[in-house]
Amino acid sequence: MEYSFDFAVVIDQWRELFWGCLLTLQLTALAVPITLAIAILAVFVLQVRERVSTTIIQAFVEIVRNTPFLVQIFFLFFGLPTIGIRLDPNIAAVLALGLNGAAYAIEIIRSGVDALPKGQVEAGKALGMRPFQIFRHIILKPALRTIYPALTSQFIFLMLTSSIASSITARELTHVGAEIEATTFRSFEVYFVITGLYLLMSIFLSKIFAVIGRLSFSYPTSR
Repeated sequence: MEYSFDFAVVIDQWRELFWGCLLTLQLTALAVPITLAIAILAVFVLQVRERVSTTIIQAFVEIVRNTPFLVQIFFLFFGLPTIGIRLDPNIAAVLALGLNGAAYAIEIIRSGVDALPKGQVEAGKALGMRPFQIFRHIILKPALRTIYPALTSQFIFLMLTSSIASSITARELTHVGAEIEATTFRSFEVYFVITGLYLLMSIFLSKIFAVIGRLSFSYPTSR
């Protein structure tokens, strides 16, 4: 049985695909700051070594990293309404992505902090700096510089993970692709194009993060 490829039916839906890509990038752009803020705050708390807070953070990391993202997003979207909290699909997707990414980012940033020479921290203490001042001025930026490639890879993976948001009717790229496939019955063509679009978005984000990295962590050479 011969199959006749027809990409025209997919190309005709380019506007829907464009808006799907745009929403995917929007979800990622909103989730990344949430991920970074939670991770940085958590790592600071871990540096303080307060027992209860440390236990809570460690429990959060273990729970999120050892449960499926699909279950997490279902819990936010379908579970919370039972206690009166109803979330828009896009908001639920952003929160789920932010929390999920934070659990991994905490471990990535902590590895960068642990790699710093202990003498830097001791010097800050000797100067009478407070824990937050030490973390902000001595620890954070060198740690971020060390783990920046791993952190940006996690952010790109977060963008790819957003495809699961289609399961709660968020109209990101995968959801749009499923709608097109349901009306055209061109599964191969639809998901071939969807794969290519995700690849292009990944390359686009990697270039953006590379520019941000050069601007944030590169220093002018002395002459």
